[in-house]
Amino acid sequence: MLFNQITIIDKCRLTEEGIREISDLSKHPLVRYQENPSSEEEIMARIRESDCVLVSWQTTLSARVIDSAPQLKYIGMCCSLYNEASANVDIAKTHELGITVRGVRDYGDEGVVEFIFAQLINLFKGYGTYQWRDEPVELGHKSIGIIGLGTLGRMVANTALHFGMEVYYYGRTQKPEAEQKGIQYLPLNELMAVCDVITTHLPKHTILLGKEEFKHKKANSVLINTSLGLTFDEKAFLNWLNKDEKSFAIFDSDGAASSYQTFSKLSNVILYPRSAGYTEESKRRLTKKVIANLKAV
Repeated sequence: MLFNQITIIDKCRLTEEGIREISDLSKHPLVRYQENPSSEEEIMARIRESDCVLVSWQTTLSARVIDSAPQLKYIGMCCSLYNEASANVDIAKTHELGITVRGVRDYGDEGVVEFIFAQLINLFKGYGTYQWRDEPVELGHKSIGIIGLGTLGRMVANTALHFGMEVYYYGRTQKPEAEQKGIQYLPLNELMAVCDVITTHLPKHTILLGKEEFKHKKANSVLINTSLGLTFDEKAFLNWLNKDEKSFAIFDSDGAASSYQTFSKLSNVILYPRSAGYTEESKRRLTKKVIANLKAV
């Protein structure tokens, strides 16, 4: 069964081959926008006649927007759908209207893992502009704390173990199977105080680190965020980094989000101007999963 009108409403990072396959699932010619909409009105104009829309995490489909498309039956999120609170789609409204929503998971993790350890090696060895300590050091026997031990967090943990790092984690629940591999659980403030490196892997809109947590942050340490948006209170973060000039923070464009320009003015912040998980391979994985969702519906 075909959709009547499929519309790709923003820059969804899908392969051209995949776009052609998706177009075969639409009775009317596929409508594709390659620029992100600038307003709710623009979004509504794009989707008004659609029964199927594809959207990236960068565009918000509010209840008002969803209400404006009476034909809408399916929303394909070309991004992760962790829970209702972190979604860029008003899931409650879709439930009310009987609209099916599906997201994808675990398509960009490999690139993020490579980014994290490439940046740490550069920083620890002084290969680039920055060097963490007075002399180059190895990753082995340094401590890393992972906040959010989901699929990506576990991949980071396993890689850190291969480098001989001491690996700790904090999450909403403890993970006995991870602890059997030598990944140790610590309460959040203790994790902040103990670890040379803290890396956060949390759903969008999840702010976990504030003034209290940064008070415990180990001196001369590193904070990494590649989540979709800040995982910390910006004021508390800036206060910590300004007081501890030997510490560093590392972000990709997703992790720095709207604070990118602010962070770019700081001498101890390392910024990557693109998404760490955005690679040729991740586009193929994303596209494959988006198409599988479409065909399943």
